[in-house]
Amino acid sequence: MMTETGRKSGGCQCGTVRYSVDLADAEAYLCHCRMCQRATGGFAASFVQIPGGEIEWHAEPTWYASSPIAKRAFCPACGTPLGFKFNNRTGLDITLGSLDEPYGLDPVAHAGAESLHESWIDTSALPRHRSDETPSVVQAWQEAGLEVPG
Repeated sequence: MMTETGRKSGGCQCGTVRYSVDLADAEAYLCHCRMCQRATGGFAASFVQIPGGEIEWHAEPTWYASSPIAKRAFCPACGTPLGFKFNNRTGLDITLGSLDEPYGLDPVAHAGAESLHESWIDTSALPRHRSDETPSVVQAWQEAGLEVPG
């Protein structure tokens, strides 16, 4: 498992909240707990753990106290989930999908395994459909006068 190190940038979908972070000691993981499932709307949350919690916010996110022990960062404009932080620790976990280039980070663990959806873990046998080859998606983007994003 490889974790690509170095400074990376990221942010929300609309571009309101931006950050840069050093991934030198970072580890990626999936959290399957029900709070992460609800917070992201997915079967799991994919996080990159920044042990020192050192992140440079170029525009500040809004923080939501998601439980008595933690809070979550998100964009107040578009709602993109950006991170997770325990109240009593210095570390910060950023969402993998909020990185501009989320490649080169391999997960090292499954957290919150009590709520893990086993059938969603290995989906390698499922057919794969590219957005730019899905007629309904292509048509919707063309009707908007745009091309399918890469």
